[in-house]
Amino acid sequence: MSPVRMSEVESAMRAVLASNQAFNRHDLAGMMLLVSGDCVFEGFMPAPDGAVYTGKDAIASYYEGLFNEFPDVQIKTEDVFGFGKRCVMRWKLAWGGEHLRGVDIVRVEDDLICERLSYAKSFPPQGGALTR
Repeated sequence: MSPVRMSEVESAMRAVLASNQAFNRHDLAGMMLLVSGDCVFEGFMPAPDGAVYTGKDAIASYYEGLFNEFPDVQIKTEDVFGFGKRCVMRWKLAWGGEHLRGVDIVRVEDDLICERLSYAKSFPPQGGALTR
């Protein structure tokens, strides 16, 4: 692997891990510093295809609703690996004694997350922001 390609992999993984750290602090501003202005976030709900949020404002609104509805929500990175400008992260989302496991496929350009496609292993047992 060339040094340039390795730096892309490292950049993608750093952005995703930093985003998760900001998520766990419920630091919405910190999360938005890590996404591009035209970022696309595809959530895992509602079934079958999930909702799509485009741009910082729409993505911030989604996460603000999530943090308000689930004030103890946390994400744990179970595994992360990269290739080129993409990385794959296996995660466990936990809130209120419940949890959900899934995978995100993330694309990073210029050190910013520009696409995050989220897939869940099963549906959450309750509605709310997770289902938007």
